[in-house]
Amino acid sequence: MSPTPTPEHEKVPPLAELPWYRRLNLLNTTLLIFVLAVIFSGSQIEGNERDLDILKNLGRFLSDFFPPDLSVLKSTGSALIETVEIAILATFFAIIISLIIALGAAQTIGPTWLVFSMRMLLNIIRTIPSLIWAVIAVAAMGANALAGVAALTLYSTGYLGKFFSEAFESVDMKVARSLRGIGADPLQSFQYGIWPHAKPLIWSHCIWMLEYNIRSASIIGYVGAGGLGLQLHAYQEFHQWDRFATVLCCILIVVTVLDFLSERIRRRIARRDGSNDALSD
Repeated sequence: MSPTPTPEHEKVPPLAELPWYRRLNLLNTTLLIFVLAVIFSGSQIEGNERDLDILKNLGRFLSDFFPPDLSVLKSTGSALIETVEIAILATFFAIIISLIIALGAAQTIGPTWLVFSMRMLLNIIRTIPSLIWAVIAVAAMGANALAGVAALTLYSTGYLGKFFSEAFESVDMKVARSLRGIGADPLQSFQYGIWPHAKPLIWSHCIWMLEYNIRSASIIGYVGAGGLGLQLHAYQEFHQWDRFATVLCCILIVVTVLDFLSERIRRRIARRDGSNDALSD
């Protein structure tokens, strides 16, 4: 039995294929520029003219790291505690400062002139690497842990301020505007209309920044800002790579534990936020 022919008026016309220049939206154009930049950058990289056995040299260097020298474990533990303390304090101060700056940097909250000023401030802070902030802090405060806290606080503020402002901008402002319309003051409008929706992102960014600061606090000690960096610098200067490996192992353990805990916290926040959304529905 032959199939029933489709009536002419029910036939679906084939989709017209767009010309190439019509497909260049913002996303595709950005991707194309990035690919071209990768190709151009790759052509500019030149290796050493000498014929080096890279794998052999790397293997010889890494063999000096094993086995780790556990005789420095006690002094490493004390420096590790100081490193974690520097990271915790810096993250805490950066969160407070960043929340204030982010309110002015969010386009949905602050006026245009304030948004531009705050974003320019955050750009300036992010332009300076954490190690340079540490050099500046050590020059101003001396070689101590306080300089490390100040350096990482400034550096973290540049990133958290940007992340927080983007979190506030991602919130639907209808609820906040409705609250303002029924007589709520700006603080109440933020507390009940913006903060509950931005909170999961804010917490996630804070946890990530703490993880990052623990690693950064280990490096800024190279210039005298306290923590494990002082040990790393000393062991590197005297080519004591087995002791250097012990410090790295301690950092790895702390970062791994923190990553495990932060993942559980993120899941709790996401689950609770999902439950609240279900109840509100």
